[in-house]
Amino acid sequence: MARFNFRLPDIGEGIAEAEIVAWHVKVGDVIAEDQQLADMMTDKATVEMESPVAGKVLELAGEVGDQIPIGSVLVVIETEGEEAPAGEGSETDAKGERTDEVAIGDGLVAPTPAQEEAIPSLEEKAPLPHAGGDEPRSGDRGGSVKAAPEGQAAPPPTPPAGGRGGALASPAVRARARDLGIDLAQVKTASDRVRHADLDAYLLYSGGSVSPRGAARRADEDVKVVGLRRKIAENMQEAKRRIPHFTYVEEYDVTDLEATRAMMNRDRGDNPKLTMLPFLITAMCKALRDYPQINARYDDEANVIHRSGAVHMGMATQTDNGLSVAVIRDADGRDLWGLSREIKRLADAARAGKASRDELSGSTITISSLGPMGGVVSTPVINRPEVAIIAVNKVEDRVVVVDGELEIRKRMNLSISCDHRVVDGWDAASFMQDLKKLIESPLKLLSA
Repeated sequence: MARFNFRLPDIGEGIAEAEIVAWHVKVGDVIAEDQQLADMMTDKATVEMESPVAGKVLELAGEVGDQIPIGSVLVVIETEGEEAPAGEGSETDAKGERTDEVAIGDGLVAPTPAQEEAIPSLEEKAPLPHAGGDEPRSGDRGGSVKAAPEGQAAPPPTPPAGGRGGALASPAVRARARDLGIDLAQVKTASDRVRHADLDAYLLYSGGSVSPRGAARRADEDVKVVGLRRKIAENMQEAKRRIPHFTYVEEYDVTDLEATRAMMNRDRGDNPKLTMLPFLITAMCKALRDYPQINARYDDEANVIHRSGAVHMGMATQTDNGLSVAVIRDADGRDLWGLSREIKRLADAARAGKASRDELSGSTITISSLGPMGGVVSTPVINRPEVAIIAVNKVEDRVVVVDGELEIRKRMNLSISCDHRVVDGWDAASFMQDLKKLIESPLKLLSA
């Protein structure tokens, strides 16, 4: 038998150490060649470490969250064969595949196309429980009936779980009652069915006080902040500590823009369905031509502001591992359909953990949207070292005065946060007003 020391290789990014994000093996495991050992996070990426040899795991370098220096022993593996010469394994290269990159954003996300269109219902309809496999009959209380032996009387039906002896309640009502700790047997109703309104009345007349029975209390837990979540926390802390933020909010009428979007989607052919994002990005790119101080990155250590000629649009995207900012390169050179395709491609890659380092770095300004869940006003955190970020709030039907008459129009707020060291309030307000002219005039927006 021989001991093989698998050392953490130089991942090629000029780093001195990497953090253990996850172990995929434990001491005593018998592993195969190329089997995944651990996920290691550098300043910019999570890299999978795979074993170059087969054998038995003897030692692991540390716990999740520990920092391991490049070149130090990560895993000791017992292999078949003679003892390896001193130092063998120190030059071994690991097979690494980048699966995830650091997300630097404000907690807002690029919505999926489905999120852009509508918020799903909070309740799911389900059939009432009933005995056997037959459809419930009119008047069936939803209880179960056990077949009695021949010659004996059948036992009475079992009342529905959690319900009143003679009342019915839908699964949604039962679930809500359980969450609120309400005993349905205590709820008075004028009919034989307990409804949501009956629960509301019960809460009203009981002063909002209900029995603690029902939903179990969640157990206390300690969650170690490691990996991507730790990086997000550090970046947010640095952004708020270093950057004097100010936020400006403006309301926009998007009635005509929404009509234009619907018209283009009806005749899109093989093109992807357009959401609001491509239109907003196009408007931002056009307006930024006159505001180079907003499409910029600030190196506050060198005291240099780099004003970018091209617009590399950061797009905040929520993933299972945390927030990620994918970058649409040269967004100002793409049309609506090209932007739509790139938005989908990058969002899919980020959510699958397949976005490359280049696709997750180098943005010059960021846009962030929660679609229909976007709230009324946002105060987004700047994606440092950028100097501005725009948050998209939800589209709502609002009653407004148009030429002295009341009309229902589609309105939306946009919030911009800026680095006050670089961008003045007048600049931000002027930019948002020019953006307003484009968004509220689709023909001007779509013209060259």
